[in-house]
Amino acid sequence: MANIGVLQEWFDRVDSDKSGNITAVQLQRALAVGNLQFPITIVQQMVRMYDFDRNGTMSFEEFVALNKFLLKVQQAFSDLERDRGFLVPDEVYESFDKQKDGRFRLDDLISLCIFVQSARNLFNSFDTSKQGRVTLDLNQFIYCTANCRI
Repeated sequence: MANIGVLQEWFDRVDSDKSGNITAVQLQRALAVGNLQFPITIVQQMVRMYDFDRNGTMSFEEFVALNKFLLKVQQAFSDLERDRGFLVPDEVYESFDKQKDGRFRLDDLISLCIFVQSARNLFNSFDTSKQGRVTLDLNQFIYCTANCRI
């Protein structure tokens, strides 16, 4: 993981209002500086995934957890991309190729991982018996579809 001091400096720069928390919009802008272009919906899912206190923003500790996840995905991407800077459709599921150019970039892979992790977390919240099966009524289904979109 990156040096905690470096992460704190980065977080402090992104936290422009010095609230101790960053919003999805602030995170989106900061990720774009690092050449990771995400739609706001993906960044909002990132925040929801790591917003452990459920206040709608990301504290430094929550950001550190997100950073750990992003570094793992980045390492997996690096292991597959063969110095090309992208993956080809044969290596990944084509529907996450956001630019539809036959190349799967790091931000595309992160989007896929965010979707899968969010879907798993949502499923697990309904699978209280841990049997790998759930039954949803219409309201629960609508809630799920609203909270697991890319």
